[in-house]
Amino acid sequence: VPVQRVLMKGDKGDEDGEKEYQVTTQWTMNDLEKVGMLKMDFLGLRTLTLLDKAIRLIEQHRQIKIDIHQLPLDDEATYKLLQSGRTQGVFQFESEGIRGLLRSLKPDNIRDIIASTALYRPGPLKGGMADTYINRKDGREQPTYEHPIMKEVLEETHGVMVYQEQVMRILNRLGGIELSSAYACIKAISKKKTDVIDQRRAEFIQGAVQRGIKKETAEHIFEQIVVFGGYGFNKSHSAAYALVSYQTAYLKAHYPAEFMAAVLTSELGDTDKIAEHVRNTKEMHLEVLPPDINSSEADFTVPSEKAIRFGLVAIRGLGRKAAEALVAEREKHGPYRDLFELCERVDARLVPRSALETLIKAGALDGLAPEGNRAALLIALPGAVQEAQSLQEDKKHGQGSICDLLDD
Repeated sequence: VPVQRVLMKGDKGDEDGEKEYQVTTQWTMNDLEKVGMLKMDFLGLRTLTLLDKAIRLIEQHRQIKIDIHQLPLDDEATYKLLQSGRTQGVFQFESEGIRGLLRSLKPDNIRDIIASTALYRPGPLKGGMADTYINRKDGREQPTYEHPIMKEVLEETHGVMVYQEQVMRILNRLGGIELSSAYACIKAISKKKTDVIDQRRAEFIQGAVQRGIKKETAEHIFEQIVVFGGYGFNKSHSAAYALVSYQTAYLKAHYPAEFMAAVLTSELGDTDKIAEHVRNTKEMHLEVLPPDINSSEADFTVPSEKAIRFGLVAIRGLGRKAAEALVAEREKHGPYRDLFELCERVDARLVPRSALETLIKAGALDGLAPEGNRAALLIALPGAVQEAQSLQEDKKHGQGSICDLLDD
């Protein structure tokens, strides 16, 4: 098949100017399938990295090892958090709309979380399915089932056809339609293919009558399928996502500082998102400590259960290579004592003068100036950089000074 090299979407190159290309085909997916090539969709979830980061921070700070796959699915604090709608940073549940749904639905088991993920879409919301689910869960409405099999299949969702698998099972159990044909019927309903729908309707009614169901009842059940089947969501997908939502909610409920530090680290590069999460962190009564050249790491860290230290990489204009170089030098040779020593110790190619200006303006060097006077640091910076360059040049040529001998 014809191929080409393309620049990855949104890639402006890394700090060295190198860009990432990928080989892609020049044919559409349908043409590729026709010639026998396999097409697969892979979902990359940044949330999995977030979970890993949070777990590492918890182990590092509290010496607690957490197996994310063995969390109890009936944790009261987690459901209390979900019911409150304070789910900023929780996978799938960050928008104002879904948070409102959670406050109304008040999930108290994993099935409710799975249903929330499936119901919060334009079709179910517009069709009133979400409201019906909530009213029936709260007991304001009573579900009705036209056949025992309908109750068996729909009882977990209070009589609402929420999932594609439920509709397929009804078509199969009541009408004798093969599961593969039932799936094709759902697709036809969502795309309003009347010829396929009419064919399946006839098959369903015939199969239901053969199983002792009245024709009128079978017709009514199929009409329900036509109305709600097009809104059905894939349950296996919803369940997998709901589990990740639960895991993130659990960590936020029990380890808020570590969780929010991981959330902030996951948003590095997006200053608007970082500002939003910092506000949310403060609302959680957690202190966000400012960046500090002698305390901050490259990423956000957790110095205590009630505080998060701002990461150097999050400072706009600094960059990861500069941040990591500063931290590595500090860990190797100890804290920085003043601006002149800082300039002398770091590699100017990794931490140029512009990066140092950025650090001063962000307040990361306040501890190196008398009374945190940033203006004084900015005035002293050109001289400090020039002196550091001279010393580094001398060292390159093997030229020392009498001060080196005194230090020894």
